[in-house]
Amino acid sequence: MIIPTSYCHVIKMMKAEDQNLHKAYHDQQYGYPIDDDNELFCRLIFEINQAGLSWTTILKKQETFRKAYHNFEIKKVAAYADKDVERLLNDAGIIRNKLKVHAAIENAKTILVLQNEFGSFKNWLNGHHPKTREEWTKLFKKTFRFTGGEIVNEFLLSTGYLPDAHETTCAVYKNVVNAKPM
Repeated sequence: MIIPTSYCHVIKMMKAEDQNLHKAYHDQQYGYPIDDDNELFCRLIFEINQAGLSWTTILKKQETFRKAYHNFEIKKVAAYADKDVERLLNDAGIIRNKLKVHAAIENAKTILVLQNEFGSFKNWLNGHHPKTREEWTKLFKKTFRFTGGEIVNEFLLSTGYLPDAHETTCAVYKNVVNAKPM
């Protein structure tokens, strides 16, 4: 028996209490383009923090992540000092992984450099689009911290840079396609 693995099908196989959480993300965010650099940074940090954990964990903690990371304001996160790292590592509302916390701060600093050079993180992404998954992964590994193949793949699927976030039979598919600039 072949088990469907697309996000669209996985939601149907989840426990009832997790379905609504995932369905809201799937229907309103997953695969849609993001124009705001802070939200792109947020999605990257969510994907980094999901590594080794379930996406349900991240979705349940997303509001506490936003509070802990100053709503993912890139300039604020890039300016975090040791006291902020300590605060984050003691915050039970987020993933308390030292490598992931440091990656968030270093990646914020990197995005500031990209914004300075390209005008925005979005412009940097657009300037490299389209690429294959492998090309994107190589670029991200060279540019950012804690960005392995799965993290990069999910970040790019979830932000509309890679196709196949939704199957053509998915009820959301046309909405996502129509949301992308021509």
